[in-house]
Formats: sequence, structure tokens, C-alpha cells
Amino acid sequence: MNFELITTDKGSNARAGKITTAHGTIETPIFMPVGTVGSVKAVTQDQVRDDVQAQIILGNTYHLYLRPGLEVLSLAGGLHKFNGWDRPILTDSGGYQVFSLAANRKIKEEGVVFQSHIDGSKHLFTPENVMDIQRTIGADIIMAFDECPPYPSEYRYARKSMELTHRWLDRCIQRLKDTQPAYGHEQTLFPIVQGSTYKDLRKASAEYIASRGAAGNAIGGLSVGEPENEMYEMCGLVTEILPQDKPRYLMGVGTPWNILENIALGVDMFDCVMPTRNGRNGMLFTWNGVMNIRNKKWATDFNPIDANSECFATRDYSRAYLRHLFVAGEILGMTLASIHNLAFYLELVKEARRQILAGTFATWKTGMVQQLKTRL
Repeated sequence: MNFELITTDKGSNARAGKITTAHGTIETPIFMPVGTVGSVKAVTQDQVRDDVQAQIILGNTYHLYLRPGLEVLSLAGGLHKFNGWDRPILTDSGGYQVFSLAANRKIKEEGVVFQSHIDGSKHLFTPENVMDIQRTIGADIIMAFDECPPYPSEYRYARKSMELTHRWLDRCIQRLKDTQPAYGHEQTLFPIVQGSTYKDLRKASAEYIASRGAAGNAIGGLSVGEPENEMYEMCGLVTEILPQDKPRYLMGVGTPWNILENIALGVDMFDCVMPTRNGRNGMLFTWNGVMNIRNKKWATDFNPIDANSECFATRDYSRAYLRHLFVAGEILGMTLASIHNLAFYLELVKEARRQILAGTFATWKTGMVQQLKTRL
């Protein structure tokens, strides 16, 4: 994997760059749709590629390991061939999902013993076998196995968790040195900065992660319930430490305004289930603000969902029609809303990139954040 930093905004730390992988290039800043089990919910691969214009999608190690399982993925030739997606894929390590099973997992130095949410069967994730699993899945970018502490966390717990994450990272790095990619293309490991919302821990973790010399780095453990201003403070602290010449990925973030604020802090990559999850429940993100399409006010509004968008789901269908689909319980409504939201997120980061290249991002961002927060 190669990262080219093209320019940095004059009025902020926002960056425009380009990542090159075995399955194609990614222009940054970028938003990555989440395809947890190998599918972006309610949206076909063609729609994700052609209508949403996604350049990279995510898969989830925990879910793919449990179902369809490694044997199926290996026989298929990896996730790219299994789901028909020919562009880059990133897989998270499953750490967040495992640690969210608080009542059904046990953390120890070796790894984590957990119970499947599907059938209750017991499994062990270690840094080594999580690397092996991600080899079998075959993603272009793979995440280190980490512990994601909850918010809030006591200082002592957050420190021990961070130190464990660092020790696990070293084992991930060694495992990848000792093994080869399963399908002939390069796989790039991103370590993950942790430390909860404690400045000294975030600084220590960022410094440790930076010292490992990885081709890209991630910031984890944010957008887990902390106030937005704490997220921005931690992210800003970390981006000042992580290498300038490597891409930075903020995991699990977020709202459109969260994305713009963190782009301004120097983040290059984002993912979140919000566009699809909220879309399936009738919440639409637009250039003018946030809509609840179920509201009666849209029942006779025959305007496009968002006249400023280029996506067919936004351009060719009216607000009244989409509301009708939701009220009637039609599956098409969830699909159109998901496509619209994803396309909007991709349009948003594309416009952010254009503003960065033009040197006008900081001014544009200030007005846009307030506009995006408006409740329509």
C-alpha cells in the first residue's frame, strides 16, 4: 500500500491524499460504507459501486468468522470473490464486537474467550489467529486486534487496556511477518491508538503506535458515548503525533458534521453504520440538514429528496413517495434511503477534498457544519 499526501489545507490540518492498494486507488478524505457480513445492508454491490460511488468498503472479522466461516471464504478465494466487490476492502479486527459482548467474554493476556451471539458456542480470539482470519478474508487493509474500553472508563482500567492493546499489536506484527497473504495480494496492517479520553494515555498510545512504523494508523475507542468536544480533543491530540506521511483512520465516526470536524483535525478515513442504520429508520442526511422522512410534513412534498445531490435515489424520487414507502412498510423505502445517505456521505467527503485542494476548506467547513445540523 502506498499513500501520497497531495496537499494540506491552509486554514486547518485537513489533508487531501491518495491511497494505492492492490484492488485500486482511494482518494482521501474518504468515507467507507460498512458491509459487516460482506454486504452493505439493503444495497447491492452494483449500487454501492455505481450509485454511491464508494471506493472502499468494510467487512467485519468477528461476523465473517462466525458466518459464513473461514472454510467457505477460503474456498471462494476470499471476500472479494465471495461478494463480487472488486475494489479495496478493509476489515476491522472484531475487537469492538467481542468487547461489546461484556457479559459473554473473558479477557486475558492470551486473547479473549467469547460466546457467539448466534448459537452461544465458545471461541478464542488471539492477536495471532485474528491475523490468520484476516489473511483468509483477504482484505487489503487489516486492523490490529485491540481492546476497546467502554466510556466512561476508570483511569487504571484504561491504562491497563491500552498497554494490553500495545502488547497485542506487537504479536500481530510478528504474526504477519511469519505468514503470507492467502491470495497473492498485499495486506497492510493498521495499528489502533487507544487510551479512552485521558490525554496522557492518548499521547502515550499515539507515540507507541507511531514508533511501530506501520503504513497507516487508526484511532479507536472514540464515538462510544463521549461528548463530541472530547472526541475532537482526543483526535486533535493524536493527529499531532501520528506520522504526517501515513493515512489516519478514525474508526466508527460518525455524523456528517463529525466527519468534517475531524477532517479539519487531519483525519483521512472514516466509517460508520449511521448512513444505512439511520436510513432504514427514515432519517435522511442532506446538504440542507437532517430529515425524518416519516413526518407528515413530507406527505405532499413532491420535490426531490435533495435537489443538490447527483444520486438517482435522491434525484428521481420525491419526498412524498419515499415517505409513502416507509409508511406502507415497503422494503424499497429502506433501500432508497440507504443509497441516498451513503451517496450523500461520499459526496460530502468528495466536496471536502475539492475544498482542501482549493485552499478554502476551513471557511467552507464552518458554515457547512451548522447547515448539516439543521433539523428540517
